[in-house]
Amino acid sequence: MGRHPEVKWAQRSDKVFLTVELPDTKSPKVKIEPEGRFTFSAVVGSSDDEYELDFELFDKINVEESKISVGLRNVFCVLKKTDVGWWKRLLKGEGKPPPYLKVDWNKWVDEDEETEGTKRDNFDLGGMNDFSNFNTDEAESDDESM
Repeated sequence: MGRHPEVKWAQRSDKVFLTVELPDTKSPKVKIEPEGRFTFSAVVGSSDDEYELDFELFDKINVEESKISVGLRNVFCVLKKTDVGWWKRLLKGEGKPPPYLKVDWNKWVDEDEETEGTKRDNFDLGGMNDFSNFNTDEAESDDESM
């Protein structure tokens, strides 16, 4: 089992922001399933340390409308909620969240401040990829025909 990278999260009524903090990521693999399962794996550094995540989100996700951006220092995901509404927590399971999961206070907006705060979170999602092109399955390979 690999190590767990730090994950920061915030939400709006219609989406969840997930940032996997992991500089110098090599070959990141991210998969989001409509039921709300989020998986991530990557290799980092010259010693090829393995990092991975696998958790159940609080509710369902619209994979087709979700976006992802892989940067030099992190992997940023905007996950579109299937049903609009505020989640009580990020993960489906109750209890204390894992220590690597933290609130992203830079993106956080309280439920009652969402309408006035929308001007602050005008993220340019145009440069982000959608998950339909990014979901990975080790069983699938595009180079089988080569």
